Amino acid sequence: MKNTKILTLLISTFILMVSCSEDGDDGQSGFTSTELVGTWVLVEVNLSDQVDIDGDGQSSNNLLDETECVSGSIIFNGDTTYQFEQASFTITSITNNLYHVDCYGTDLATGAWASDGSIVAFQGSNVLDNNFQLMGGRIIWNEAEELPGVASYVYEKQ
Repeated sequence: MKNTKILTLLISTFILMVSCSEDGDDGQSGFTSTELVGTWVLVEVNLSDQVDIDGDGQSSNNLLDETECVSGSIIFNGDTTYQFEQASFTITSITNNLYHVDCYGTDLATGAWASDGSIVAFQGSNVLDNNFQLMGGRIIWNEAEELPGVASYVYEKQ
């Protein structure tokens, strides 16, 4: 109960700061809240190094080029709620720069969102505990995992 009150206070403060801040955006990055509303689909899972998981002789930093079991989406609703769904997976080093991906379920989350035009913050989930950056028509969720870990997730609007 106490955590819910703290999270509500933090999101409320963030929304207040966003609504009261000066408009210093040069128009090159970010989105208005209205532009965020809709379905955003996972288009890249960028790894910290190139891998050839499917064994076709072509290495890639984008895990989606190497396996079909990873997918995801974020739905931003106009009432500032969201639904998040993304395949759960692990990347395991086998030997000699060979890796295996194991998809084993789905991460789900719902809650409230707020944006200042350059980042999106989420409330109501431990799954989405980072701010997502809004850049160049994409939403980017940066990670900092070790090889062969995920460097970032990238979503594009449908």
